[in-house]
Amino acid sequence: MDATELRRLVEDQLRLSRRQQARIRELEREQRPPLAVVGLGLRFPGNLRTPEQFWDFLRGDTHAVTGIPEDRPGLRAAYQPGPVRPGRSYVDRAAFLSDIGHFDADFFGISQREAELLDPQQRLLLETAWEALERAGVAVRRTDRLDVGVYLGMMASEYGERLAVREDKTPLDPYYATGGGLCFGAGRISYVMGFAGPVVSVDTACSSSLVAMHLAVRALRARECRYALVCGSNLLLSPNLMVSLCQSRALSPTGRSKSFLASADGYGRGEGVGVLVLMRLDEAEREGRPILAVVRGSAVNHDGAASGLTVPSGLAQEQVVRAALADAGVGATDVGWVEAHGTGTLLGDPVEVGALDAALGPAVRERGVPLGIGSVKSRLNHLEAASGVAGLMKTVLMLRHGEIPAAADDADGPLNEHIPWDRLSFTVPRRTAPWPAELPRRVAGVNSFGMSGTNAHVVLEAYRPAERDLPATPAGPELLTLSARDPQGLATLGAAVVARLRVAGPADLPSLCHTLRAGRAPFGYRVAVVGGNADELAVRLAAAARQPAGPVGRPRPVTLWAAADHSALEVALDAVRARWPRLVPAEPTGEVPGRWVALLGRLGIRVRSRRDPGRPADAARLEWRGEDGTAHVVPLVTAVPEAAPGLLLDALAALFLAGLDVRFDELRPAGARILPDLPTYPFRRRRFWVDEPVGAAGTAAATGDAGNGEPLPTDRAGIEAYLMSELRDVLHAEEELDPSRSFLETGGDSFVSTLFMTRIEERFQIALTPEDLPIERPLAALLATIADHITGRLVAAGGRE
Repeated sequence: MDATELRRLVEDQLRLSRRQQARIRELEREQRPPLAVVGLGLRFPGNLRTPEQFWDFLRGDTHAVTGIPEDRPGLRAAYQPGPVRPGRSYVDRAAFLSDIGHFDADFFGISQREAELLDPQQRLLLETAWEALERAGVAVRRTDRLDVGVYLGMMASEYGERLAVREDKTPLDPYYATGGGLCFGAGRISYVMGFAGPVVSVDTACSSSLVAMHLAVRALRARECRYALVCGSNLLLSPNLMVSLCQSRALSPTGRSKSFLASADGYGRGEGVGVLVLMRLDEAEREGRPILAVVRGSAVNHDGAASGLTVPSGLAQEQVVRAALADAGVGATDVGWVEAHGTGTLLGDPVEVGALDAALGPAVRERGVPLGIGSVKSRLNHLEAASGVAGLMKTVLMLRHGEIPAAADDADGPLNEHIPWDRLSFTVPRRTAPWPAELPRRVAGVNSFGMSGTNAHVVLEAYRPAERDLPATPAGPELLTLSARDPQGLATLGAAVVARLRVAGPADLPSLCHTLRAGRAPFGYRVAVVGGNADELAVRLAAAARQPAGPVGRPRPVTLWAAADHSALEVALDAVRARWPRLVPAEPTGEVPGRWVALLGRLGIRVRSRRDPGRPADAARLEWRGEDGTAHVVPLVTAVPEAAPGLLLDALAALFLAGLDVRFDELRPAGARILPDLPTYPFRRRRFWVDEPVGAAGTAAATGDAGNGEPLPTDRAGIEAYLMSELRDVLHAEEELDPSRSFLETGGDSFVSTLFMTRIEERFQIALTPEDLPIERPLAALLATIADHITGRLVAAGGRE
């Protein structure tokens, strides 16, 4: 073999090796693909209800610690200032949520009876999960069975204690179990919203929600679900844990966490609920989702044989950080911030900093740029099981905005003297500052450690979109749709959107309208307006919201009437494709009317096509009849086929108002994306609350007969009225029930059905089966069916109908 052949052989082997290495890297990326955070929902102390409010709070200089609210009499009664005393708490301050007793039960199809016994954590999780999905542009239709996994970190459910401590146990119905069990917190989200993915509740104490994040990362990588909700929740509703923690002196007497400060004397407790929406990054980019941050990797481990069950292990903490960096494929030199566990204890803080120094310190010192560390606990207190999602959300917002908020204030005094700050390249910032420009990547880690020894670390990075020319959105009219379950909700939502339109720039308008069309589920009360600019849409929306279309049912089949000459229809299709390229395939197939039928089918509209010889050669129209038989006709193509995009929007607006569930996803203009900061659904505030008994056993509320008296056996109308009264009593409904709504929509479930059937069977001496209760039909039909059974028995027994 001469030198030339040898060189060629070596070059071939090098090329093969490079291809193999590239394939290995490709496989590794497929096994550990980056994930995107695309939505946030939260309720944090300080009346923080939106990501924007939370970011403003983080950039400020206040904390969220307050006194014990009036509606927590158990915590107030357990307080006794001074040294530790058996059975007493020395803490009278914490970071509390406001308004935890109010809930929109009707929105989620939950009866008043169940809502009263539902742990407020479950209520808050439903609302924040819904808001997070709306901010991600994911429309939740229960019948769609979206491939969403739910991963919840929650360690306590104390609301049920106020029922269990009573001497009279009659209030303990099945809702006592489903309203408070930890597993039901995650399961209820999936049940109410109709999800099909995995559902997991995690309790590893304070690391619960970051461990839930780790499980969600693994599930998305394995394609066990398409979207994942990472949730954390914590409320302080019982004095028991507060008293227990005081006995071990774990809590600060001031009720405030002082992360990394010399004045640290225990942690301050806090409440909070948070939800993050995750999905694979490539899918988020393809769908135009708002990518708030990128999840690179995660890890979980345990302290193992530490010196005590609740004593932290520096070695384990170091190992979990190293493992997460390896999983992320990120070097220690790239990390610019660590959102620390930072509980503010003299023992815990030095152990954590030592572990971070072992894992990251050498690389940080070599690069010459200090590593910032801090903890959201210094502002919100320790949210315990929800602390992980609080730290994650803070870090996501930091990465998105490119800023590092102050982690301590000058008035907080010196840092913990048990930490050798002078030899560490770590800094606890006391001023808000930009992310270090010297670092080529914006990477951060989040720590969370559980009292039982379970540690978690997650690595995040700021999203940097690939540099490419985005197509400009063609000018033209826009369609804006809104809906709500009731007129008041629609008026509130409409006003918020009008205010947003007033400040919207022309470039954002297509994205704004696309988000509200495709990223929101449709409800019964609706408005739809078409306009050429934001001001025009705002004026028309404000007027329409005052007189919205009410529930009208689904329209009857829609017919496309098209002229025999298809030339104008083809020109119109080209105009539509130019505006919405996803709606019309670039390669046409089939007859032109059939392509229009396919176009409308992509919007969820089933259409039958008919030739219309009596119309002009350049005309096409849509026609349908409403539920009341009223005929509706809207033009689709006229003598000016280039006007088809505007006519299509007018037709879709009319169909939407007629009650059709239009699927607007494909009506996405070129360059449009989901906006995460638009108004979300305005939940109604109605109080559902069982008062906490303090000092005396409670008495059960009387249940049973609604007190209207049994109707005469021959009185059919009276029987139906009585049945409606009994159902209302079983549901604990304060308002009259709507006979046009179904049993399920009214908040009925298997327990209510059983209780209702038992009452009727005992009263009228009949036997009912579940098949006798058409629970999906309107209440009027349901009660008429039961009345048929009652009157039929009476006739068979010789009575008069």
